[in-house]
Amino acid sequence: MKDPLGLELSGADEVSHASYQKALAGLQCFTGDPVFEVEQAIASRPDFVMAHVLKGYLFALSTEASATSVAREIFATVRHLPASGREARHVAALGALCAGNWHEAGRGLAALSADHPRDALALQAGHQIDFFTGSSAMLRDRIASALPAWDDGMPGYHAILGMHAFGLEETGDYRGAEVAGRRAVELEPRDGWAHHAVAHVMEMECRQRDGIAWMRDNLDNWSKDSFLKVHNWWHLALYHYELGEADEVLSLYDGPIYGDRSTLALNMLDASAILWRLYLGGVDVGDRWQALADNWQAAKPGGHYAFNDMHAAMAFVGAGRSAELDRLLAAQEAAIEGQGDNAAFTRDVGRPATLAVIAFGQGDYGAAIRHLKPIRAIAHRFGGSHAQRDVLELTLVEAALRAGDRDLAGRLTSQRHQLRPHSPLSGLLVKRSAGIASA
Repeated sequence: MKDPLGLELSGADEVSHASYQKALAGLQCFTGDPVFEVEQAIASRPDFVMAHVLKGYLFALSTEASATSVAREIFATVRHLPASGREARHVAALGALCAGNWHEAGRGLAALSADHPRDALALQAGHQIDFFTGSSAMLRDRIASALPAWDDGMPGYHAILGMHAFGLEETGDYRGAEVAGRRAVELEPRDGWAHHAVAHVMEMECRQRDGIAWMRDNLDNWSKDSFLKVHNWWHLALYHYELGEADEVLSLYDGPIYGDRSTLALNMLDASAILWRLYLGGVDVGDRWQALADNWQAAKPGGHYAFNDMHAAMAFVGAGRSAELDRLLAAQEAAIEGQGDNAAFTRDVGRPATLAVIAFGQGDYGAAIRHLKPIRAIAHRFGGSHAQRDVLELTLVEAALRAGDRDLAGRLTSQRHQLRPHSPLSGLLVKRSAGIASA
């Protein structure tokens, strides 16, 4: 049978197809339980190739080692099922992901999208790969290339607009990004990714009050039954952080960001990122590091995805877990010698970033500077967004200030103030830098 956009679905029937479409729609909005829905499709028709592929992507794109093991089992099954040429290319992309070859998977899906621009899952999976590999231009161009084949009468068009909005934001077209993101949310108010794209615009443009209003005015749409909600709460916390409202940040941390002490890497990452920012500002976060470090420790980070490793290191530094830091560094050493793209992610950025975090925690600010300065221009190579990677810049600024490096602190704080002239945090950092110069 064919889906509503004319794509052949091998092995599907009406019942399994309905479950598959619910799973895909859930993924496009980041709502509901896509894994449950796609498992219903597979239970109904075990030879439904794209249902297996969708489930495989859901696990392979989680950035967790245990989930990748599940994805490998799915790949081992689906590779033997009858498939069309388009579906076989999806299977190959899933196999590349399972082998840790992120860039290969991304290229394969880009080629597939060129031939089948209405393949929404290819665009969705490819977009997530671009995010996890820090490929800003492809975040934009992968979707832009397919846009002419879409219109607002097609199911899932909101998701195409939302992904394009995020790509435009990551490449600096903030006006275009906000227009596309707001339109996507108009079409589908539950689209958490589109909502998040607009949040990114307001973060990058230092429009904290606008950002708080954007999040608060649409709270139910992006926070209820959403597996992106923690990250969107994190964005709200960032606005308050820039405004110097540490109490509000801690309230958000203790509530929707990490009140339930999630063990998912993507949620622990956000928790580490906001606590580290507070730590840089000298805010006492009490024993919050300990519970977070416990969960990172149980997850056994290291060697799977370098971006996660750095955030685990923040928690271990905050909690004083030297043994866990040693294990993390040993795992990174092994990863650098291993196969797959994470070897380069770790070698180029993840390892020096982790060493910088450790050095900062030890009060060796000169070493933190030495590790961070060379990676400023290449930090995108280990994934994440500009807003997420800003924690590296903030750490470098704070290290320069604490080291009393007048020239470096002056340059860095001036650069930041030019980008964020209305940010109280930027103003504070400039004043501290000037204090060094006049000492």
